[in-house]
Amino acid sequence: MSLLFHRGVQAAIVAATLAAAGCASLPSTSTLLAGSQATLEGTITSIDTQPWAYDGNAVVLLETAAHGTVSVQLPARWNLCKAGQIDVAAMRVGQRVRAVGSVTEDGDVVVCERAEHRLQPLG
Repeated sequence: MSLLFHRGVQAAIVAATLAAAGCASLPSTSTLLAGSQATLEGTITSIDTQPWAYDGNAVVLLETAAHGTVSVQLPARWNLCKAGQIDVAAMRVGQRVRAVGSVTEDGDVVVCERAEHRLQPLG
């Protein structure tokens, strides 16, 4: 009886361990490294240019496969940026775009400080 009890306990432990391992999952998105340059492709989920009214950054939210939702920041004082002009008025929610910019401490991507930075439609 003791042997059967121990085998039953072992089986229960193995089953619980496998069940717990099955529930655990790795994050489906990777983290953007602050200070690095990032190139993202995703779908626009929102566009907010209201912050430009008080010299803030416009915010374009992108849903990406690799990084989840990422906030792409577009400075109000575009004339101080090295990046080329971006036609935000031509962009629409649901549109696929590529963003190239610098990653902030908050994980946002700012399109501004380099000539190669951009936010452009795909296809």
